[in-house]
Amino acid sequence: MAESSEGLGTVPEHERILQEIESTDTACVGPTLRSVYDDQPNAHKKFMEKLDACIRNHDKEIEKMCNFHHQGFVDAITELLKVRTDAEKLKVQVTDTNRRFQDAGKEVIVHTEDIIRCRIQQRNITTVVEKLQLCLPVLEMYSKLKEQMSAKRYYSALKTMEQLENVYFPWVSQYRFCQLMIENLPKLREDIKEISMSDLKDFLESIRKHSDKIGETAMKQAQHQKTFSVSLQKQNKMKFGKNIYINHDRISEERNESVLKHSLEEEDENEEEVLTVQDLVDFSPVYRCLHIYSVLGDEETFENYYRKQRKKQARLVLQPQSNMHETVDGYRRYFTQIVGFFVVEDHILHVTQGLVTRAYTDELWNMALSKIIAVLRAHSSYCTDPDLVLELKNLIVIFADTLQGYGFPVNRLFDLLFEIRDQYNETLLKKWAGVFRDIFEEDNYSPIPIVNEEEYKIVISKFPFQDPDLEKQSFPKKFPMSQSVPHIYIQVKEFIYASLKFSESLHRSSTEIDDMLRKSTNLLLTRTLSSCLLNLIRKPHIGLTELVQIIINTTHLEQACKYLEDFITNITNISQETVHTTRLYGLSTFKDARHAAEGEIYTKLNQKIDEFVQLADYDWTMSEPDGRASGYLMDLINFLRSIFQVFTHLPGKVAQTACMSACQHLSTSLMQMLLDSELKQISMGAVQQFNLDVIQCELFASSEPVPGFQGDTLQLAFIDLRQLLDLFMVWDWSTYLADYGQPASKYLRVNPNTALTLLEKMKDTSKKNNIFAQFRKNDRDKQKLIETVVKQLRSLVNGMSQHT
Repeated sequence: MAESSEGLGTVPEHERILQEIESTDTACVGPTLRSVYDDQPNAHKKFMEKLDACIRNHDKEIEKMCNFHHQGFVDAITELLKVRTDAEKLKVQVTDTNRRFQDAGKEVIVHTEDIIRCRIQQRNITTVVEKLQLCLPVLEMYSKLKEQMSAKRYYSALKTMEQLENVYFPWVSQYRFCQLMIENLPKLREDIKEISMSDLKDFLESIRKHSDKIGETAMKQAQHQKTFSVSLQKQNKMKFGKNIYINHDRISEERNESVLKHSLEEEDENEEEVLTVQDLVDFSPVYRCLHIYSVLGDEETFENYYRKQRKKQARLVLQPQSNMHETVDGYRRYFTQIVGFFVVEDHILHVTQGLVTRAYTDELWNMALSKIIAVLRAHSSYCTDPDLVLELKNLIVIFADTLQGYGFPVNRLFDLLFEIRDQYNETLLKKWAGVFRDIFEEDNYSPIPIVNEEEYKIVISKFPFQDPDLEKQSFPKKFPMSQSVPHIYIQVKEFIYASLKFSESLHRSSTEIDDMLRKSTNLLLTRTLSSCLLNLIRKPHIGLTELVQIIINTTHLEQACKYLEDFITNITNISQETVHTTRLYGLSTFKDARHAAEGEIYTKLNQKIDEFVQLADYDWTMSEPDGRASGYLMDLINFLRSIFQVFTHLPGKVAQTACMSACQHLSTSLMQMLLDSELKQISMGAVQQFNLDVIQCELFASSEPVPGFQGDTLQLAFIDLRQLLDLFMVWDWSTYLADYGQPASKYLRVNPNTALTLLEKMKDTSKKNNIFAQFRKNDRDKQKLIETVVKQLRSLVNGMSQHT
């Protein structure tokens, strides 16, 4: 029961499983079948039995189904057999049709393949065109770069390189030709730098060679501009003066405007003829090189190189030639090269940005200015020709005006001109010293003779001489001065003109120019002319007559100094009454020369007296005098008389002083002759002869050879000789010894030492000539007296020595 009940329980379960197997998807059969094994034991066997029973049921149902449809199946088979024949026919027809289609499709396939191949080629061509269109601009730009390099348009070539690198190369960077181009660009840049630097070097060498031409052009422009400014100022002054004094004179005003317009037109023509620095120099290499280095980002290297090279060139330009001072062309070449250098630098400063700066040019100019001043100081010191120094001054002025027009400070150059002015004056003084010497050498030192009115006017036109007495005299007549006076006066005026030439264009006031002219004229008078006069006066061949004429000449030159001052005043328009006006020192100069000539007259007169005295031939042992004066002395007196007649043209004091000096010197010479140490013996006869000569001297002095002496003033020159000779002639020794030292002594001028010396000479002569004097009482007494007087004089002399 139990088993039956268990069996009954499992049958519905197996049916359910079979239903699931039949109804579900085969993928789910596995879990269903697993449940069969999971059930109770022997469930598998029962399930298989149940499965077999189910299969038999289905087979029966299939058999019933087949039996039911068997007739239909047979009919279908029969029908299929009938269709088979038709199917075979259809198959043959289809095969034939397929064959015919295959044959027809072969040509289509061929054409289709051609079409495909053409489409592929067309697509490739389109792709190539697109790529070429992308590459063509790059190639065109590179070709353009090559053309620019060939045409030496390097700045444009660099710009093209920038476009290639920034715009075009990124489009075609994957192509090999692009890589080659990219690799070639740095080399091209280096080539451009080298070429541009080479062009710059050629440019620097070119401007070094042509700097003198550039400077010459710039200096001509400055000179033309200055000439134009001066003419404009003159026209304005003339027009201003006309408007002041002739307010309604329209014709004069129109004439002034016409002259000014003509002057302006001439200056415009001159300026058109003068080339500019841009016409002479091609600055494009500098611009190109600067732009190229700027594009390459190496502008600082270019600036440093340019400045370094220009500084080297500056040093070369500033180095003068050793013989520069010999000709004005040497100085001109030196200045034009410097001006050319700085004109180029100024142009570079204004047309480029940063290549050179104002600070750089100022530093370069200051360095150059110091060198220029040192060079000019050194070389100008060798200049001995005033014309060359004047040319140098004019060149310095043009040089300074030119560079000042370009903005360079030139005050130090004008300060240098004042130094050169002193040197110019020195060269003028040397030149005029030679002129004065030639004038003095050619002068005949005699008054200027004139035979008619025309000659008189010629002399008056040369020299400001005024003498109413001379004007009243009839022809022929004579000027008191010699030919050298008007010549010297003219040369002094020429010197003032020459000195004035240097003062022009120095931008100085009339007062300063007046002061410079007066100072230089003073130097001419006080130093040059004075020195020439003194040298002339001291020359051995200048005699007393010439010295007298020189004194007369200096007197007239001294009087002409006021006319020289008026001459300077007319030039500078500076009144002499101005507080700071320098006065001419001509008065003192000619006074000094006159005093020197007077002294030389005294000296030469004394020398002439000495020459006559040297001709004296006294017989100092004569026993009796000749009874007449010596011949040499009479010749000397006659000479003095003739000379003193010439002295009538001299000022009175000069003639009197000369006469007194001559008499005193003659007296001294005669005294020295008596007291000469080589003269050992002198007789009384010789003393008497000597006394005759002194008497002639006294007669000459009393004859007043030169008017103006009071009383016996001139005779006092011989008082020492007279008292000494009187003492020996009278032999009044007792009076002499008794009255010695008394103011009223008769022999006050007789010196004991002099008397002792002469007495000893006479004592020796007495001993020699009177061998037997000891046998005559008078001679013996006289000898004793001489010895006694000698002793007394010696004691007197010794007493004087002890007292002293």
